[in-house]
Amino acid sequence: MLLPLLLRGSTAKHYIQQALSSTRLCVNCCNIRGLATSSVQLFLRRTPQRFLNQSRGAKTNKRKHQSQEDDWKKRNKTVLTYIAAAGVGMIGMSYAAVPLYRLYCQAAGLGGTAVAGHDAEQVETMKPVRERIIKVTFNADTHASMQWNFRPQQSEIYVVPGETALAFYKARNPTGKPVIGISTYNVVPFDAGQYFNKIQCFCFEEQRLNPHEEVDMPVFFYIDPEFDEDPRMARVDNIILSYTFFEAKEGQRIPIPGYG
Repeated sequence: MLLPLLLRGSTAKHYIQQALSSTRLCVNCCNIRGLATSSVQLFLRRTPQRFLNQSRGAKTNKRKHQSQEDDWKKRNKTVLTYIAAAGVGMIGMSYAAVPLYRLYCQAAGLGGTAVAGHDAEQVETMKPVRERIIKVTFNADTHASMQWNFRPQQSEIYVVPGETALAFYKARNPTGKPVIGISTYNVVPFDAGQYFNKIQCFCFEEQRLNPHEEVDMPVFFYIDPEFDEDPRMARVDNIILSYTFFEAKEGQRIPIPGYG
C-alpha cells in the first residue's frame, strides 16, 4: 500500500517541477519579447524623425541652391547688359572719333593740322614780323581711286608771321561722269600746325565736279605772329601745306589729318 502512494507522490512532485520550469520559460520569453518590443518601438520612434530631418535638410539645401542659381542668373544678366552697353558706346565713339578728332585738331593745331577759323580782330590788329621770312611749299595728292587731276597753281610763296596770304589749287574732272571729292590736309612740321591759321579753305567739304569741269580752289591763310616767339620754331623756315583728295563714297572714312 505504501509503495503505490510513494510512487504517486513522486510523480506529482515531478509534474509540479515541470510546471514551474514551463512557467519560468514563459516568463523569460515574455521578458525577451517585451525588450524586443521596446527596442522596436524605440527604433520606430527614432527612425522616422531622422528620415524627416534628412528630408527637411535636403529641401533646405535645394532651396539654397535654387536661390544661388537665381542670384547668378541676375548677376549674369546685369554683366551682359553692361557689356552690351559698353559695346554700343564703343561703336558710337568709333564713328564719332574721326570728326571729333578733326575738330579738336583744327581748334588746337595738333597732328600737323592747321587751325580752323580766325579771330577777325586779331587779323586786323596783328603786326607782321618782317625780319622772319618763311617759305610755304604747296603739295597736292589724290587717292588711288580718285580720278581727278589735282595740283597747286604755285609751288611756293614767301610769307612773314602776321601777314595774310592767298594761294590756289586747281582741280579737274577728266571723266565722263560727275565725281564728288573731299580733301584732307596737314602741315609739316607738325608743331607748326598750331600757328598756321586758315581763313578760307576747301578742305573737309564735298566738291562736285561735272564731266570735264575744272575749278580753282583758294586757300586764304596767315601764320600767327607768336610763331616767331616759340623756341621750337627757331630753325623752321619752311612749312609744307599738303592736300589730298579722295572720292566721296558712302561708308568711306577719311584718314585723320597728319596720320593718313
